[in-house]
Amino acid sequence: MNQLFDKKEKKVEYIELIYDLIFVYIIGRNNSLLHIIENGFVNRTAFLAYVLCTLAVVQIWNYTTFYINMFGRKGIRDHIFLFVNMYLMYFIGQSVQESFERYITQFHIAWGLILVNIALQYLIEMRNHKADVWNKDICKRMLLPFLFEAVLVFIGGFTGQTAGVILSALAILSGIVLTMLGRNKSPGGQVDFAHLTERAMLYVVFTFGEMIIALASYFNGDGSWDTGTVYFSLMAFLLVAGLFLIYGYVYDNLIDREGDYDGMSYMLIHIFIIFALNNITASLEFMREDEINLLAKMLFMICSLIVYFTFVFMLKGHAKCNCKPTNKLLLTLGVSTILFIVLMVAFRKIMAVNILVSVIYVYSVFIVIHGFYRGVKEKNNE
Repeated sequence: MNQLFDKKEKKVEYIELIYDLIFVYIIGRNNSLLHIIENGFVNRTAFLAYVLCTLAVVQIWNYTTFYINMFGRKGIRDHIFLFVNMYLMYFIGQSVQESFERYITQFHIAWGLILVNIALQYLIEMRNHKADVWNKDICKRMLLPFLFEAVLVFIGGFTGQTAGVILSALAILSGIVLTMLGRNKSPGGQVDFAHLTERAMLYVVFTFGEMIIALASYFNGDGSWDTGTVYFSLMAFLLVAGLFLIYGYVYDNLIDREGDYDGMSYMLIHIFIIFALNNITASLEFMREDEINLLAKMLFMICSLIVYFTFVFMLKGHAKCNCKPTNKLLLTLGVSTILFIVLMVAFRKIMAVNILVSVIYVYSVFIVIHGFYRGVKEKNNE
């Protein structure tokens, strides 16, 4: 049985990177929903659409990545199915705009067809593994959740706005729960965890790319020496760099990429890491917009950073045995977070101080993580 699971390490293929480029486009489209302002705050309907669209799109990427990880062969069939999904993703991206309610049916049809497309791939694999009970079982357990979610999505596209939102949320939630239950109960379908971690890292990098593009607005000036432009651009750049350093440090030094994990929880956590990074991108853009309410700016930045760090540290379940966070480390980070919130609230009317506090908080987290890992290394070398 061990020979059955003796797989060569899967490398990230160029077709996967090409596929990811469409998601870079979608990230930008989704973030545009947050710029629909009403009385100083993001329009409630637009924000709800942003949340659902972002989670749905990242979930699609997640599903595709899992299939390629387990059954991808770099063949013609894989390429065709990926390109079909890419084409359908354009309809999703085009639907994401200020008049989203007018395109909600188009959005759901494209979303549902993508789910059916992925389900068909598992169906084909199930037929190809008739004598292989292990892989046949995992195909069956992955196929049914996709079809169920697709049905909810299709129905949601032809109902009223409120019912459609509820069905969309249920579709996303059912996909998460049913696929996780299916993997937990299935005896087969071993994944290449190292490949999954690399794919997730690359998507995070692409998301940081969108953040870097958004950062360009901080460098806009009239060509003269403007200390305000220099200060805010420097702080924003340091903030983005610090967030990237933290994720990169965790990925390079703490994650057990050779571990025997099914990868489901790891990828689920990354859905929310990417979601948080999108929100941080919007938070940085909000700081430059006077029409945004000060309270909204502050809360969005606070919540986005806390969500990001919360899910980054939830990766501790995949850390190397000697690198799992201690209670002392978590307590230190908790105190830093509380202090961050207090200072942000205290200086909520001064954006120059707000962004400085955010930068200090991010680098304090990095220093704590770096110090913890260095201590682990020194202890192991004794």
